[in-house]
Amino acid sequence: MDLTMQTIAKEELEEMKRNIFLTTLEQLKAWARSNSLWPLTFGLACCAIEMMGVGSSHYDLDRFGSFFRTSPRQSDVMIISGTVTKKMAPIVKRLYDQMPEPKWVIAMGSCATAGGPYVNSYAVVKGVDQIIPVDVYIPGCPPNPAALIYGINKLKEKIRYEAKTGKRVM
Repeated sequence: MDLTMQTIAKEELEEMKRNIFLTTLEQLKAWARSNSLWPLTFGLACCAIEMMGVGSSHYDLDRFGSFFRTSPRQSDVMIISGTVTKKMAPIVKRLYDQMPEPKWVIAMGSCATAGGPYVNSYAVVKGVDQIIPVDVYIPGCPPNPAALIYGINKLKEKIRYEAKTGKRVM
């Protein structure tokens, strides 16, 4: 009888292990944040057309839990797509500062990441990372919508990793 009770208790324990998961509050918050990103669209040039394509029915970014916002106070991700000029740089910085914490930045396209073909121009910022910190770089001229979705998924992984380790990765 005692052996039978031990077997039943073992089976119940195994069943309980399959139905209960343990985590920390920080990891739970990171999971929720990573699956409900609200990007602030900041399209400055031709990459903005590809960013708009991500929101269309063919790619449907909404299915990943990302909904484009037009206000920095309602956003947690800034997607900078296109050429950042020195005249536009203070506006990018101001919008970044208006976003609530935690906040992340995606630089989309070769112009936003390194100045692109306009790198020798006196009026172009040689990468948006000179103004604000960038978390994910998406190369290309312009990168296609699938590349942007890949970059957003990489950002989600980064958010979860930062919550697990407690370290901000740049």
